[in-house]
Amino acid sequence: MKSPYFSQVVHCGRTLALILGSQFKDDGICFFTPGDFTQQLGYMNRPEGYVIPPHVHNPVAREAQFTKEVLFIKSGKVRVDFYNDDQTYLESRILETGDVILLAYGGHGFEMLEPTEMIEVKQGPYVGDQDKTRFEGVRADQTVIKP
Repeated sequence: MKSPYFSQVVHCGRTLALILGSQFKDDGICFFTPGDFTQQLGYMNRPEGYVIPPHVHNPVAREAQFTKEVLFIKSGKVRVDFYNDDQTYLESRILETGDVILLAYGGHGFEMLEPTEMIEVKQGPYVGDQDKTRFEGVRADQTVIKP
C-alpha cells in the first residue's frame, strides 16, 4: 500500500505496527494486515446506497498467542514508543486526532503530548497480570521520532 498516510513500523522483517493516518483515503475496500494476523485492519469507502448484505459470522476456531490491539485516537496527541521483543527501544511515532494504529508485535509505551482520548480494541478475554510484562521505558529526551 503506497500512501503518505499509511506507514509500518518494521524491525528485522517483522511488522510491529501499522499506522493509518486520519487523512488516508482510497476507493473501495482495502485491508492493511496480512491474512494471518489475529486482528485485521481494513478501510472502506462506499458510496451512498451501497449495501453490505446482512450476514452472521460462522464459528471458526482461532488461536491467538500474542495480543494485537487497535487504538483509535479520538482526540489529542500521543507519542508511541516501539521496542523489540527484548525490550530494547527502537523508535517513536506521533499520532494525532483521527489516526489509527494496530500494534502487532514487540513492545510499546505511550506518552500523552496533550490531553488525549483513545479507543482501544483488542482480543479477549483479558487475563490480568499474565497478559503483559511491564518494563522501564525510554526517557522522552532519548526518543527518535520517525515520520
